[in-house]
Amino acid sequence: MNIKFLNIKCPRLFLCVGFVLFLCAQLNAEILPGNNDFDAYLPLLNGKRVAIFTNISGTLTPYSEEIKDESLPEIPTGEHILDALLERGVNVSCVLTPEHGFRGDHDAGAVVSDSTDPKTGVKTISLYGVDAYYALGRAEKEFDIVLVDIQDIGLRYYTYYVTMMRLINVCAERKKPVIILDRPNPNGYYADGPMLEQRYISNVGALRLPVVHGLTLGEMANMMNGEGWLRGKRKCDIQVIPCRNYTHSKKFRLNCRPSPNIKSMRAVYLYASLCYFENTLVSVARGTEYPFEVYGSPLLKDKTGYEFSFIPKSIKGAQNPPFMNQECYGHDLRQLTLEEMQTGGINLSYLIDAYNAISQHNFFGRPDKRGRYWIDLLFGTDRIRKMIEAGKTENEIKSSWQKDINEFKELRKKYLLYDE
Repeated sequence: MNIKFLNIKCPRLFLCVGFVLFLCAQLNAEILPGNNDFDAYLPLLNGKRVAIFTNISGTLTPYSEEIKDESLPEIPTGEHILDALLERGVNVSCVLTPEHGFRGDHDAGAVVSDSTDPKTGVKTISLYGVDAYYALGRAEKEFDIVLVDIQDIGLRYYTYYVTMMRLINVCAERKKPVIILDRPNPNGYYADGPMLEQRYISNVGALRLPVVHGLTLGEMANMMNGEGWLRGKRKCDIQVIPCRNYTHSKKFRLNCRPSPNIKSMRAVYLYASLCYFENTLVSVARGTEYPFEVYGSPLLKDKTGYEFSFIPKSIKGAQNPPFMNQECYGHDLRQLTLEEMQTGGINLSYLIDAYNAISQHNFFGRPDKRGRYWIDLLFGTDRIRKMIEAGKTENEIKSSWQKDINEFKELRKKYLLYDE
């Protein structure tokens, strides 16, 4: 009786219910990376020598919106883009690899040599740990077109986008097209942190973005083009194949570890708050099974509130970590819920409290030859370090960059491919 009423007596209500059901289906649909949309990009590869900028994360596997606390898999399940293209007869001439290498098992900052993928026989060319533009100039003789298929985590000091930018620069100069098989950003639901200043451009900061920018790699590449950020203000022929069923507000679980020391979704969310301890007197627990989920230092022993301890060891992906074989005392942030980690943006209280507790002039290490501390390169400015040294509160520091964040969010609207 109800069905008859909906069909005959009230067609508008029927359409409305149908539309609601359609929306619910979309909301519950799996997020698919852009590499699944073969019909959109395979025709563009016909007769071309194809280079893929990718690593272990480049699988066709959907993303789950069920986020759990357990560790992310070291080896992802599902077919890799390299195998998928070869099966479809695409002429993949080489794989271009970022920091950590094609298989994602090299230490942070380690030099990765060119090699051959043992499974497929395809040449792999490292774009990290060498003069990137020299390597790209050499590699560009191997290809006619570039595919980008790699998982970023949405932070300005995460180096994959820096390598992508250099790759796009070379392609713009040599008039070679770039296709970006887009992926969702696990930190894409907010923007936070200071903007990069010109003096602090480095391998951990290459574009005028806030620390947390909220962009996918496809959106970022379009912004590079649109804002004239490529060398000589050149334009590159860029086509983005969007991922499906993604919005910036969606939370989801990564398919694998994007790099050796990002081992869980907790680390993905806490990385924006804990990375500033790198090269300071505090360890972020590299050399343990929970890096970027806890922090500590031998110098925090007997300090009130720092009872948790851990001992870094030399392990795969973290050889000779800071404070190796020394007991470090600090905080275990695994007690936080994922929801707590996803709110409030960058948390500076960990850094400020540890700085005040240790109270040593060399807390931030030593500056480079240009007078830049590592933490300045991560923040993209020396202003934050100086405010911490001056005793400013977290609220005072965070309010100092809010105007820039608001302006950036207006700017990026032109380049967003997905709803906020």
